[in-house]
Amino acid sequence: MPAVQKLYDACKASFTSDGPISPEALEKVRAILDNMKPSHVGLESEAQMVRGWKATQHGTNGKKSRNGSNHYPPPITYLHLHECESFSIGIFCMPPSSIIPLHDHPGMTVLSKLLYGSFHVKSYDWIDLPEGFDTSRGRPARLVRDGEMSAPCATTTLYPIAGGNIHCFKALTCCALFDVLSPPYSSADGRHCTYYRKSPRKDIPGFIREAGIKASEFAWLGEHQPPDSFVVQRGLYKGRPISI
Repeated sequence: MPAVQKLYDACKASFTSDGPISPEALEKVRAILDNMKPSHVGLESEAQMVRGWKATQHGTNGKKSRNGSNHYPPPITYLHLHECESFSIGIFCMPPSSIIPLHDHPGMTVLSKLLYGSFHVKSYDWIDLPEGFDTSRGRPARLVRDGEMSAPCATTTLYPIAGGNIHCFKALTCCALFDVLSPPYSSADGRHCTYYRKSPRKDIPGFIREAGIKASEFAWLGEHQPPDSFVVQRGLYKGRPISI
């Protein structure tokens, strides 16, 4: 059975519109995704090109530089495999130096497998707030991860309130990130994607210090519209089809 079919079947059995039915069910999906390879999803030639791809150090997705030359990376491409009310499956193909801005996954569990390439990831989780806390100037968050990842590596798991639910990526080489979300984004159900940026605020509330959170782990995050340079286009999935 094709790897993507195994993944779909496991997702169908393990996820509902409320997310994973159990930790054991989630682990079954994660184990299958852990063994996913570029060749399983029609990306073997792209993976082979990584070694010869030199990352552009400065630039934005598909935008012209000040002198008008259009030498920056093309937009990020999203390959859609499946979506239903319980889960979604897709792949983000990122050119070098492209950035997916800081964003959240409200009430969602996310499994991510880096198929090829390298990127830098920075992720946060929200800090529990005292009742009546004013978030109009930013919301306190705790740094979970700030570092590079390179394929091959293990699948990462983000939970609704843990594991780095708010994250951003910068591609260091061309890379592909295989994502499984449960439940998927749905504005009608209150799960819309919100983008953030780090606030210049430096003050640290007393309850943060009392919780033992270090200043280096703490940040104020405020809602922010992504830049015009952030472009995601739909691509053609060339891997084995999924039987629904």
